[in-house]
Amino acid sequence: MKLQVAMDVLTVDEALTLAEQVADHVDIIELGTPLVKNAGLSAVTAIKEAHPTKIVFADLKTMDAGELEAELAFKAGADLVSVLGSADDSTIAGAVKAARAHNKGVVVDLIGVEDKVTRAKEARELGAKYVEFHAGLDEQAKPGYDLSVLLTAGEKARVPFSVAGGVNASTIASVQRAGADVAVAGGSIYGAADPAKAAKELKAAIV
Repeated sequence: MKLQVAMDVLTVDEALTLAEQVADHVDIIELGTPLVKNAGLSAVTAIKEAHPTKIVFADLKTMDAGELEAELAFKAGADLVSVLGSADDSTIAGAVKAARAHNKGVVVDLIGVEDKVTRAKEARELGAKYVEFHAGLDEQAKPGYDLSVLLTAGEKARVPFSVAGGVNASTIASVQRAGADVAVAGGSIYGAADPAKAAKELKAAIV
């Protein structure tokens, strides 16, 4: 299982600092949607140039113009881009077309999708590299939120998948047991007093 850091910071300088701290311990460096919106795709280029051997994920959460937005991100240096699972099939297919032209990948994010299992299978058939079972920060803040709902859906879907939404030192083992290909950790890394140490400990927990 790969470890992905979700950098939900807002500036290129913050992103470069965080990436430098954790790069030795993660496989995928994700530029969170707020970062991309605030700093633009130049942030993607900066991270890829600083860490050329790492997989760089531009979390665009594309909802329309799939081929165009994916093309822009791939040209900026992204290896992976995200498209929302709630988008039209043609949007996902368009992004996949751009990905294939650049030998890159599309991740379909199931945030907000009610029937995650069915949509995960559909996304995979449309050419997604993998799907992300994702609960956003707002959903995680609700009383009673439980990561196990995502893990159960991932197990049922039987497609390559990642999990995002509460991955930390106490939950990463359960993410791996569920069969996830990628564990996405955000706040448990960037919110730690020592992000490098936090990332190292998460990586060490993967067996």
